[in-house]
Amino acid sequence: MGLPEIRDDLSRLEGYHSPQVDVDIRLNTNESPMPPPKEWMEDLNRELLKVGWNRYPDRMATQLHRDIADFHNVDPDMVLAANGSNEILQSLLLAYGGFGRKASVFEPTYALHSHISTLTGTEVIVGECNEDFGIGEETVDSVLMQEPDVLFLCSPNNPTGVVSTREFVKSIIDKFSEIGTLVVIDEAYGEFSDWTAIDLIRDGAHIAVTKTFSKTWSMAGVRLGYVVAPEEIVESMKTVLLPYHLDSFKQIAGSLALRHISDMHSRVELLVNERKRIAEKFDSLPVQQWPSGANFILFRPTPEAKITGEVLWEALLERSVLVRNCSTWPRLEGCLRVTIGTPEENNSFLEHLEAIL
Repeated sequence: MGLPEIRDDLSRLEGYHSPQVDVDIRLNTNESPMPPPKEWMEDLNRELLKVGWNRYPDRMATQLHRDIADFHNVDPDMVLAANGSNEILQSLLLAYGGFGRKASVFEPTYALHSHISTLTGTEVIVGECNEDFGIGEETVDSVLMQEPDVLFLCSPNNPTGVVSTREFVKSIIDKFSEIGTLVVIDEAYGEFSDWTAIDLIRDGAHIAVTKTFSKTWSMAGVRLGYVVAPEEIVESMKTVLLPYHLDSFKQIAGSLALRHISDMHSRVELLVNERKRIAEKFDSLPVQQWPSGANFILFRPTPEAKITGEVLWEALLERSVLVRNCSTWPRLEGCLRVTIGTPEENNSFLEHLEAIL
């Protein structure tokens, strides 16, 4: 007898991935171009020698939650860490989504919001951004009428880089709270912008804000993320997590990273300055770009460049420069996304880009 059929709603679903190609300059996955501080590595090596690897980790991740809470000036009961912010998103949808429920996204945005919704059997409602990738009032009202159980708002948005204003996010929370929608603010790139929605939680808003150590903390290889939310949301998420889901290594690595806040701020400052430099160079080239509040810039060649985004991506790859090809994504025809790298990587990228154009 054969295996049972895969669920009907998953039979045509493709996995989410980005190309992993051996190149000289990799600027496609929004990782930090710099490794963690040397002092963090030394601290980590010392602490790992103390771990009883034959024992299960702290099931409650007590120290890590306490350290994250101190960093954001919230109560530890408002924090939950997991294996990357993607597990946080999955847990939110397992708790508040599922069959018979709906989640809403504003396209174009982070693909895993829709992808994980589908994996959990949650119907996806799509609201379309305008030409500048802003979210218009008519779009908000259209989504509101469909009464989603969960609404995702990514700010700074991936892949556009758009940062939602505090006033706009507050208006979204006010409108959707009236119908009982859980508003999830994805702040994977929040440290690169000038405000955080965690401030709204401290003001009493009923929202969940997701964060990650992968970007500004230079820890993509660790796979550690977390959510800051009112205690009842965190408690609901705990009911769907597997036992001992967060290993000892992640707990130690995260807590130690939070001892090096000044290093993180220095990296953010460097990348923001490099982002500005690349944007200024783009102004002199036949490319269209969108203002970004993240560690990347979305752009595409203009008609004057006489080259498509797809061909430009291939030409850069031939020169061993890998950026993200977004040209087949919804609303992003011809668009590419470049991660901000080190000054040297950025120089090479711009030299090759200018030569091709």
